[in-house]
Amino acid sequence: MHPEAHEKAVANSANSSDELKMETASNSEIDNDPIYSYQEQRSIIHRVDRRLVVTCGLLYCFSLIDRGNLGAASIAGLVSSLQPVGITIKSISRSDQYSVPRMTDDLMLDVGFRYCFGFVQSWTDMLALRIILGVFEAGIYPSIAYLLATWYSRYDVGKRFSSFYILGCIANAFAGILAYGLMQMDGLGGEAGWRWIFIMEGIMTCVVALLAYFSLVDFPEKADRSWRFLNKNERDFIIRRITKDRDDAIPEPFTFKRFFTPALDLKIWMFALASL
Repeated sequence: MHPEAHEKAVANSANSSDELKMETASNSEIDNDPIYSYQEQRSIIHRVDRRLVVTCGLLYCFSLIDRGNLGAASIAGLVSSLQPVGITIKSISRSDQYSVPRMTDDLMLDVGFRYCFGFVQSWTDMLALRIILGVFEAGIYPSIAYLLATWYSRYDVGKRFSSFYILGCIANAFAGILAYGLMQMDGLGGEAGWRWIFIMEGIMTCVVALLAYFSLVDFPEKADRSWRFLNKNERDFIIRRITKDRDDAIPEPFTFKRFFTPALDLKIWMFALASL
């Protein structure tokens, strides 16, 4: 090996080793707590995982199911029943993605709209309900991402993002099988199979929304107020951990300037356009 190339390789290796040591030291510093041992800390964090990540994964799962059920319903006879004119099923199904709502309240509101899909009599009714549904549901993903980020250190949050996303996607993989089973209810109660897809999935979403209303936790500083969750000492531990990591556990006072400043970031608009 050329001497200069060898020196560069050694330097890169040393830099990588130093970065690894710094990261390890940083993680060790975060894990040093005056009250809880390392094992007790992991136990608390895993309780947060089971409560927060699983609930968010279920919410995201039903959000994905809803976005895909229009295609299954069209196969089951929606198109022949409503006879849409000058509009495509794809354009209706993609009208439910952009807004900035609050998760649990929005899901509770959108439940009624999902259920109503099973009783529409024209494609214009379907389009109107789909748009309203989008207004209440579109912010679920960014809201979940923000909520997860407030609970974990930078080192831990990546695994939680991937876990909640994978949980939603795996469950959504069975959406087609579920829709096929619901199609077999065609004629039951005098309703077409595609209507039963919306009715039954709306009922299931209603159940999940009610459970999420009680199980979804608030931000860390309010964790002790959540039903059967952390006590004040455990809440303080989470806040100490986030403060050591990035010092933003306690939210800053709301101002319109801070709220609207990201709207001037071109990258935000580029990501939005990329998802069209």
